Amino acid sequence: MLQFFSKYKLLAVVLLVLSVITISIIYTILKPVEVLPIYQPSKVNAEMVDPSIQHQKKYHTVGDFSLTNQNGKTITQADYEGKIYIADFFFTTCQTICPIMTDNMEQLQEKLKNNPEVLLLSHSVMPEYDTPQRLKEYAIEKGVDDSKWNLVTGDKLEIYNLARKEYLAAKENPGDPLGLVHTENFVLVDRQKRIRGFYDGTIEEDMDKVLNDIEILQNEGKKSLFFGLIRY
Repeated sequence: MLQFFSKYKLLAVVLLVLSVITISIIYTILKPVEVLPIYQPSKVNAEMVDPSIQHQKKYHTVGDFSLTNQNGKTITQADYEGKIYIADFFFTTCQTICPIMTDNMEQLQEKLKNNPEVLLLSHSVMPEYDTPQRLKEYAIEKGVDDSKWNLVTGDKLEIYNLARKEYLAAKENPGDPLGLVHTENFVLVDRQKRIRGFYDGTIEEDMDKVLNDIEILQNEGKKSLFFGLIRY
């Protein structure tokens, strides 16, 4: 009897491992997966969206951009390629919601510091004042990690278009053709440049929500890779 078990020990181990793998695959397939919505212009508050795209119901992604960060470096979509990121709009002299938003973004920076898949991006809505030098002073004051978080400035029209046509996150200022009434919105963008969430950047509880949603996005990517391997 002992000789029998000894002879087939390796086979038994292999069968056990295969059984565990099979059960894991079945569990993964059957387990409900939480999925975040993909936001389109037609599904967002019309006040936040440029009229030219308010009708758009699918295929919206954040377009290319070229801006300058706190270190005088040109920042483009390529710097965020393949990354999940959180974007917002602010200006350094704001005394109302911006300080709260910046403090909450700094808290996200701290909690995500060891997660290389996630970056932060803050756009100034007053580029005529928020020069790279001014942004650098602000970044030092607020504890910005240059490798994680870009504060950017640039052409006013480009920032206007980004806010209204790409991130769908700011109201138009009737008194200024290129002016913006920036909002408290934090915008979550996935690896495919799609908008996956909006959060109130002044509410601490929403920071927990964005962290949870980032985890969902990361798991979503892992699941896609898993099924790709299964199909292969």
